[in-house]
Amino acid sequence: MNTMKKAVWSFVCLVFGTCLYAQNPEEVLNDARLANQYFMEKYADPTTPTFVKKERPSSLWTRGVYYEGLMALNEIYPQSNYIDYALRWAEFHQWTPRNGIQTTDADDQCCAQTYIQLIPYTDKDKKILTENILANLEYQMASGRIDYWTWIDAIQMAMPLYFQIYKLTGERRYADYAMKCYRWTRNECGGGLFNKKTGFWWRDKEFVPPYQESDGQPCYWSRGDGWVYAALVRVMSLLPAKDAYYKELKKDYLLMSQAFASCQREDGFWNASLVSPVTYGGPEATGTSLFLYGMSWGIQQSLLPSSTYKPLCDKAWKALHEKSIHPNGFLGYVQGTGKQPSDSQPVTYTSVPDFEDFGLGCFLLGATEYFKLLKQ
Repeated sequence: MNTMKKAVWSFVCLVFGTCLYAQNPEEVLNDARLANQYFMEKYADPTTPTFVKKERPSSLWTRGVYYEGLMALNEIYPQSNYIDYALRWAEFHQWTPRNGIQTTDADDQCCAQTYIQLIPYTDKDKKILTENILANLEYQMASGRIDYWTWIDAIQMAMPLYFQIYKLTGERRYADYAMKCYRWTRNECGGGLFNKKTGFWWRDKEFVPPYQESDGQPCYWSRGDGWVYAALVRVMSLLPAKDAYYKELKKDYLLMSQAFASCQREDGFWNASLVSPVTYGGPEATGTSLFLYGMSWGIQQSLLPSSTYKPLCDKAWKALHEKSIHPNGFLGYVQGTGKQPSDSQPVTYTSVPDFEDFGLGCFLLGATEYFKLLKQ
């Protein structure tokens, strides 16, 4: 190759490198498998409680999110050991929400989303497997209250479960109740946690105006907004496009997509504080993974224009592949638990979050949906 051709080729690679680099679904699958293998080897017994400051059962929400990711990975790469691992966990917890059937905490209900997904993999009577889940939802619905979801993470933890039960039973009242709860969080909690003008969400009533970051910007927490984005995808995936609830959620989904597209970092990540990089900027993998999940799904559903959003997905994946995942499968730049950008800082390539499971769940959701996009 002569000097001129080399120069031209170098320029092409520079301009289109991100796009060319990203067109490798096997790389995406390999990273997802590697990250999951790291976790399953480190936490070989899925029934063992976690111990972060205090002992918690492995049915807590952080583990529930991991299993959502594992089931997504199994969808594109079916493995009996994935299902066996998840079934051991579900059976140990007796297919019951954390803290029993009289809980109204969305975090306690998160694990049941995977219980429902596991039903086809067992020959047990689904009525028995869903008995405690149904009892729990009935207990909450019977209260007559719709104001339980006071923080936006709760939308991801619980809302998809109500729609899973609606699809399983055919009883619309479960979906009706979930939508009432969603609207209350969206429109009434703290004056409404959804900013209808911008498409961002405030995490809870503590962060609505006049609260602001130190640079005067609103506080929109990356992972919190990502939770809602993922929840809408999971719910809309269960509904026909003509369904009234699908159409209602679609409007929010599209507005949120535009908001997230407007604040992606040049390196492909999103900041922990979405519009305030001065306060808590820097790579963050969980929000990035959830945005990758939501955008990849939307492109496949022809809800988002590929010409606009596919490059954002490519950049996000490139960032996760090159800067987050370690050679052994450990994930860097994962912000630990909290409720705002300042929590669990600093977030670095080598920092270990307080819980490793939910970050992996987010990563697997993003990776698997991006894999499907590339294979489409």
